Amino acid sequence: MTLEQDIALLSTVPLFAELANDHLRLIAFSATRLELPAGRVLFRADSKALSGFIVMSGEIELSEGHGEDHHRLGVYGPGTLLGEMALFIETRRPATATAVGEALVIEIDRTLMRRILTEYPDVAARMHTRIADQLMETVNELGGLEGRLDAVRFAAPTQ
Repeated sequence: MTLEQDIALLSTVPLFAELANDHLRLIAFSATRLELPAGRVLFRADSKALSGFIVMSGEIELSEGHGEDHHRLGVYGPGTLLGEMALFIETRRPATATAVGEALVIEIDRTLMRRILTEYPDVAARMHTRIADQLMETVNELGGLEGRLDAVRFAAPTQ
């Protein structure tokens, strides 16, 4: 992929969708490209998360467990950001990520993200708004789930 193709794909990632091309160019140019053969583990569950990864081509499977306890959580393709929170805070990986076939990802480390947020306060403000909106959506979804769980709990026959 060319730098321009990388920028075009980065612009489809929701976290980066509102960034100017100059900001996307900085991310694309500064990020580390990783070519993964089929079956290569990108990161393991519970490992320290220091960066996020954007799938540029191919597919990455997120899973839990090993062997008979292996459970596929999903398969993600180009434009997917894996480990978004690791760009902003210290955290651990909730799942294992493995290349399904050959895949290309770019790694964006927290240091690069902090540099962008520090040098471009307007970018920081837009990302803050986006993350706050996303958090409110999650809270609202959880509130709806709580209501459904209460309905099931109160409708269940008692013995």
